Amino acid sequence: MRMIPYKENNELPAIKAANKSKMSDDQIVQMFLVNRSRSPHTYKGYQRAINRFRHFIGDRSLHSVTWKEIEAYRLYLSTPGTTRPELTLAPATVCANVAPLKSLYKWGSDPNIAIFKHNPTTSVRLPSIPLTSKKHFLTKNEAGRLLSYFQTQNKRDYLICLTLLLLGLRVSELCSVQWKDFYADASESTVWLTITKGKGGKIREIKIPKVLWTMLGEYAQSTGIPSNQDSRLFALTPRQVERIIKSACLQSGLEKQATPHWLRHTNATFALLNGASLQQVQETLGHSHINTTQRYLHTVEQLAKSAPDYVQDLLARYI
Repeated sequence: MRMIPYKENNELPAIKAANKSKMSDDQIVQMFLVNRSRSPHTYKGYQRAINRFRHFIGDRSLHSVTWKEIEAYRLYLSTPGTTRPELTLAPATVCANVAPLKSLYKWGSDPNIAIFKHNPTTSVRLPSIPLTSKKHFLTKNEAGRLLSYFQTQNKRDYLICLTLLLLGLRVSELCSVQWKDFYADASESTVWLTITKGKGGKIREIKIPKVLWTMLGEYAQSTGIPSNQDSRLFALTPRQVERIIKSACLQSGLEKQATPHWLRHTNATFALLNGASLQQVQETLGHSHINTTQRYLHTVEQLAKSAPDYVQDLLARYI
């Protein structure tokens, strides 16, 4: 067996680096998406954002991008009327377009990957996103009015609204649920739902309230849906569900233009108001970090009793 001289072995890293530098931008993006996108929703979102940036930089390769191009792109997205006439992108939309670029270059500049020599996004700051969950929820009466309206409509749409309110699902998760994802525990006293296509590819279990499970069973029987097969619970797209909720808000006379995600916020707010722990809400909603769930706690504390209420109690006899 011929031994490889030390000098030749020393050249191997350079050869590997040369091979990586020959990778096309399309190959780099595809490798990144396959390795870093854990869900189809994330894959499509990242792919769309990266393609927009590549269109912005024209003939420049991803290897030649510097901080200037990233920052110019961020400013381009943030400037009113640049993407579309008389349109200003919200900070969350700007973040959704820039964050995938930061993730791409962070991944590619890792020493173990070394596709990029440096990370041009390290000094790029994402715009702060206003916390909307404090306002984007329904009150008890508003939720009741929405459910009452749906009861006058078809059974499917009513169950869609009720499921979103009771389980706090993301609309993409709701549209991905299959009948086989439901299962009973060992005592057969409780039914659980396995969310297999959560955000970031995370899997979680949600306990199904008995009243909801009973209604879903009756719905399956009345419509002839093969509930023991791989069929989806609701064969709709997220956009279709959004239209159903939006239309119902208008028809029921709600002043708020609620979305399916508003119902998720409403679920968390109602749960905390009625005694659920932060950990319970975190597990139900599928938050990776408890800090995300704590945002709802701040809202609940404000709804329950604020500082002026305590002052009013103290001065009640004088008012």
